[in-house]
Amino acid sequence: MENTFYKYQGTGNDFVMIDNRKKQFHKGNAELIAKICHRRFGVGADGLILLENDDNTDFRMVYYNADGNEGSMCGNGGRCIVAFAHFLNIIKEKTVFIAVDGLHEATIVDDIVSLKMTDVGEIKEKSNALFMNTGSPHHVQMVKGLPSFDVVKEGARMRYGIYGEKGSNINFVEPNGKGGFDIRTYERGVEDETLSCGTGVTAVAIGMYHLGNTKEKTIPVNALGGNLEVTFKENNGVYSDIYLQGEAKQVFKGELTW
Repeated sequence: MENTFYKYQGTGNDFVMIDNRKKQFHKGNAELIAKICHRRFGVGADGLILLENDDNTDFRMVYYNADGNEGSMCGNGGRCIVAFAHFLNIIKEKTVFIAVDGLHEATIVDDIVSLKMTDVGEIKEKSNALFMNTGSPHHVQMVKGLPSFDVVKEGARMRYGIYGEKGSNINFVEPNGKGGFDIRTYERGVEDETLSCGTGVTAVAIGMYHLGNTKEKTIPVNALGGNLEVTFKENNGVYSDIYLQGEAKQVFKGELTW
C-alpha cells in the first residue's frame, strides 16, 4: 500500500487525512489504522479520516478512532475535513457534506471553520451531570480545580463504570470567570485525554445553558489545545442551528508505504 496523507489539527485535536476518492485506501483494517495513529510506531493522531465521493453532497467523511474502529461524529475532525476539502479545491467558502450522523453545512474563511452540528433534542439529567448526544455521546460534569483534576483516571472510570463497554465521552467543565468555560475531555476510542473535542465542546456549551450557568447563546469554550465558540438557538428544550467554530490547519504531508 502507498498513500499520500496529510496531517491536520483543530485546537490540538489531530488527524491523519486521506483523499480516498479513488478508493486506494482499503477500509476495514482496524489494525492498520491503529498503527497509523500510533504516536510511537506510526504518524500519530487522535483519529484517521477518509474523504470520499458522495452522489448528493460535496464529499463524504469517514472517521476512525485511534483504536482503528469506525467512530461516531467528530466535530473537530469535521472542521478539519472542511479545511482539507478546501485545500483540494473540492469546495470554496461553503460546503454541504455527509458524515455518519447525517448532513453537515460548513463555511471556511482563512483557517476558521464554522461547522453546523446535529440538533439536540434530549438532555438527560444525572447526579451532578448531564448526558446528551451531539453526534457522539457525551457526559458533562462540572468540577472544581479543573487544571489539576485527574481526567484520565476519572474519565476512564466513568466511561466504563457508568456507560459500559460501548461507553461515552466524558467532559469535565469549570467556569473561567471570563464569560466562558474551560473543558477537559476523556475520549472513548482514544481512551485518553485529548487536547480538544468538538462534539464535547458543543455538549458543554449546550449543557451550561441548559443548567442556567449562562444566558448567552454564543459561548466561548476553552480546551487545552485552544479556543472554540459555539452558537445555537433554543426552543422548548430543543437546540438547533448549532455551530462549532474555530481554527483548523494543515500541519504536514507524507507518504504511507506499508
